[in-house]
Amino acid sequence: MIDTPSLVDQYCHGVLRTELGLGSFETHLAPAAGLPAAGTTFFDTQTGFAVRRWCPPLLGLEPHCPPARYLARRRELGAAESGRRLLRASGIGAYLVDTGLPGDLTGPAELAATGAAAAHEIVRLELLAQQVADTSGTVEALLANLAEAVHGAAAAGAVAFLSVAAAHGGLVAAPEPPWPGEVRGAAGRWLARRRAGEALDDPVLLRHLLWIALGTGRPLQLYVGERDPGALAAFAEAGGGLGADLVLLHGYPHHRQAARLAAHFPHVYADLGPVVARTGARAAGVLAEFLELAPFGKLLFSSGARGLPELHVVAASVFRGALARVLGDWVGDGAWSRADARRVAAMLAADNARRVYGLE
Repeated sequence: MIDTPSLVDQYCHGVLRTELGLGSFETHLAPAAGLPAAGTTFFDTQTGFAVRRWCPPLLGLEPHCPPARYLARRRELGAAESGRRLLRASGIGAYLVDTGLPGDLTGPAELAATGAAAAHEIVRLELLAQQVADTSGTVEALLANLAEAVHGAAAAGAVAFLSVAAAHGGLVAAPEPPWPGEVRGAAGRWLARRRAGEALDDPVLLRHLLWIALGTGRPLQLYVGERDPGALAAFAEAGGGLGADLVLLHGYPHHRQAARLAAHFPHVYADLGPVVARTGARAAGVLAEFLELAPFGKLLFSSGARGLPELHVVAASVFRGALARVLGDWVGDGAWSRADARRVAAMLAADNARRVYGLE
């Protein structure tokens, strides 16, 4: 058996403060928003089964109990107490929290207090830009304030920046920094649209933001989603000399390409995260694929959890189980020593994240 140390969750969100009914709870089990088909339930997914396996015992119930029984117990304890029990049993010792999503979600400080852990902020660039635009009357003010806001966030303690749109917004076709004239034109067009409430989607301005963020030296997380991250190779190469690491978030079912990029570029890292957590009983096979392709120092655990503390528990439990199974098999076969397996387990669980994000 390979023991996994306390985890650093290198990408997650806060948890909901509100009580949830059966319908609202299960919508959070799906990776995308929406409702299940009539007559079906999102509990009948790998994530739903994993919640029923790992979470009921933490609230005093038997594993695999029916969803209605579990949620009744959850309501009996209350959202705050249930969240406290679940998070503190997850084995996560530090959270890196994306604070850029709407909703009644806990911030880093509250998540840390609930989970008896440390927490740090990840700043979402698109949201930061929108906040700056709403207080900038001219193009010149917008551009000056953007640079000041990004550098100010880094100085204030943000451990990383995140973009959820730039990887899909022209970065593949034009990875280099845009010219000043292009930036001014894009800023003017978007500032006019922003007055009507439009979100930032201009590819030129998104690229400009990324290059400002790279200049801070903080790690830059790029949300890949279900797209092929291999297309970001040109951007990774262009930004390789600036001293900032790139972390590719999610990417399933293209996790092999993310691992290959991490293997090719010294400053690129791949997120294990929901790629492992949402594959449930198949998690060991997916994790083994990562370990076939990327150096062990380039892979980072995360939960990607949002809303439900159960998702933190599931991600941590599935990751630990997959890691113990894969590394335990290799030790049993004589391919690895037990000491090396323990060292690699610590790297993936926490040590790599502590090094990349400069955590103590």
